[in-house]
Amino acid sequence: MLTINILRLFFLVLMTVCGYYIGSIFLPGKAHGLAAGALGGFLFSAIVIFMEARLRRVSLRNLSAGVFGLIFGFFVAWLLTLIIKLVPMGDIFYSTFQIIFTCVFCYLGMIIAIKGKDEFNIIIPYVRFSREDQDRQVFILDTSVIIDGRIVGICETGFISGKLLVPRFVLRELQQIADSSDDAKRAKGRRGLDMLNTLKKIHGIDLIVHDEELSDIKEVDAKLVRLARILDSHVITNDFNLNKIAKLEGVKVLNINDLANSLRLVVSPGEEMYVYVRKEGKEKTHGVAYLDDGTMIIVENGRRLIGKDVKVVVASVLQTSAGRMIFANPVENLGGEAPKNGGVQ
Repeated sequence: MLTINILRLFFLVLMTVCGYYIGSIFLPGKAHGLAAGALGGFLFSAIVIFMEARLRRVSLRNLSAGVFGLIFGFFVAWLLTLIIKLVPMGDIFYSTFQIIFTCVFCYLGMIIAIKGKDEFNIIIPYVRFSREDQDRQVFILDTSVIIDGRIVGICETGFISGKLLVPRFVLRELQQIADSSDDAKRAKGRRGLDMLNTLKKIHGIDLIVHDEELSDIKEVDAKLVRLARILDSHVITNDFNLNKIAKLEGVKVLNINDLANSLRLVVSPGEEMYVYVRKEGKEKTHGVAYLDDGTMIIVENGRRLIGKDVKVVVASVLQTSAGRMIFANPVENLGGEAPKNGGVQ
C-alpha cells in the first residue's frame, strides 16, 4: 500500500509539472497562465487518482473481459462499415451508420464479454494463458473445512502443498460467524480465523485471498464450484452437500471426512481385540468402548464390564454417514492380563 501511495504522489507532482509546462506554451511569460496550467494539471491528476481508487472494487477479470469485448465489438463494427460502404449512399448516411455501429457493437461486445467471461476458454481455447507455476496445484478452502481445523495438520505433514485459496466471500462469511451474537458460532468463527493465521505460517503453503466475488450467484457453495471450474482447481471441504454439488459439476473434491474414514483401523468380523469399556450404551445390556482413532465399539452384554479391559471378538462392522461403528461380543474366561485402553491383537 505504501508503494501505491508513493506512485500516486509521484503522478500528482508529475502532472502538476506537466500542467505548468503546458501553461507556459499557451500563455508564455504570463504568471497567471503558469499558475492555471499547474492547477489544471493538479486537479486532473487528483481526479484520475480518485477514479483509480474507486476501481479497486472492480474485478480484474471483469475489466479484462470488458476490454476484450470492446476490441471485438469495434472489429465487428469496422467489418460492417466496410460492407455498407459498398452500398451507394451519401457521406452523411455512411458516417451516421459508422457511428451507430461502433457504439452499438462496442457496448454489446463489452456486456456479452462480461456476462460470458467464464465460457471464453471454451469458445476460444487460447484465451486462458498458462502460468509459470502451473505445476503447483491450487486448492480452494470452504468455510466448514477452515473451522474444522484438520487441514492444518494435513498441511503440516506435507500431504498437501502449493497454493491454498480462500475466496473473499468465504472470508466474509467466516467474519460474520466470528461476529455472531451466539457464543458457539462466535467461537467457531474465531477458531476459523486462527486456523487461517496458522496456515499462513506453514512452510511450503501459499495462502491467498481471492477477490473474485461472482456477484451473479447468491449461494456460497455454488460460488465455490464456479470458481473452482474457472481456476481449474480442487475444492477441499467436509460438507456433504458441497461434495455432491461439486461432483455433479465435474469439480474434483478432497473431502476431509473421507480421508479420516480411510485412515481408520481396518477390522473384520471374527477378529479379536482388547478394549476398555468406558460407559453404558443406549440399550440396557450394551457397553461402549473406543479404538485409538475414535471408532465406537458396541460391546454386547458389556454394561457389567464397564471400567474393565476385556477381550472381544468382532461380530459386524457398520459404516454410517457419521463414521464407522463396530459391534463385538466379549470373550469370557481370559487367561492373562489385557493391555490397557484397547488395541487390536
